[in-house]
Amino acid sequence: MENMYGIKYSQPEVVLLQDTGIGVAETAARTCYDSFSNSENGVINYIEENMPDAEMRDEINDIEESNLLGDLAWTYFHHSILEHANLSFLVRGTSRGVLQEHARHRIQAISVRSTRYTMSSIINAFVAAQGDKEFFIEKILSFDMFVTCDNDYNKLEISAIFDKLAYQQTKVENFDDIAIAKSSLIFLQEFKANSQAMFEALQTGKKKRNVGDAFKHIITDNVKVDMVVTFNLRSLKNYFTLRDSGAAYFQIRWLAQEMMRVTPTKYLNLIVKKK
Repeated sequence: MENMYGIKYSQPEVVLLQDTGIGVAETAARTCYDSFSNSENGVINYIEENMPDAEMRDEINDIEESNLLGDLAWTYFHHSILEHANLSFLVRGTSRGVLQEHARHRIQAISVRSTRYTMSSIINAFVAAQGDKEFFIEKILSFDMFVTCDNDYNKLEISAIFDKLAYQQTKVENFDDIAIAKSSLIFLQEFKANSQAMFEALQTGKKKRNVGDAFKHIITDNVKVDMVVTFNLRSLKNYFTLRDSGAAYFQIRWLAQEMMRVTPTKYLNLIVKKK
């Protein structure tokens, strides 16, 4: 997809991993008002005088509609009861730039692909290149690691990564020691005449632990990241309101729209105004 600035970007992929249902939220609301007998859901009626067993718990979690939740969400704005419903999303292919926007949403659980532990392939490509910038560029280009889709632009990004690593290489005496595992140092001599063979050997060898600690500075906000993010329904309402807006940063707007697309209707009815 092309943004308003003329640059083509890939879009993130989103899958809903789990959702806890709206039944617990209705149970919470009925507890507030002591109105279990007024529910259109029979299993909620039963709770007035009985504690639910395991089978009833499943029925509660399978509830698809609640008139009370609709009234509280849209007429009385009693949104705290929405905090009892949670949704978890697997996101692939958003950008590090989006992470900065996500950090502004305080109430969420987020686990992100770590640069500390997942940069080995980039560093292995640089070591194996042995100064051959074109080898490095073509190897990194094959990783599909940027949200931008223009190869010429991405080559500029990769060239800058190479230059940063080459500069750092001049500043430390033990570059190879901080770049690859001790057991892989032998490959530097064994495959000195063959960059591709050296790269493959480094890839199959032991990975340097926390290699990203020394090299996080080489990547930009354009790099793809994957994450799992969990919102309670009240926080998701806030997220969609702010991020599915023309004023939002375009990449997080795309992400919000994909998250909304995979969110079941029973939740959207409580948090997104119908157009």
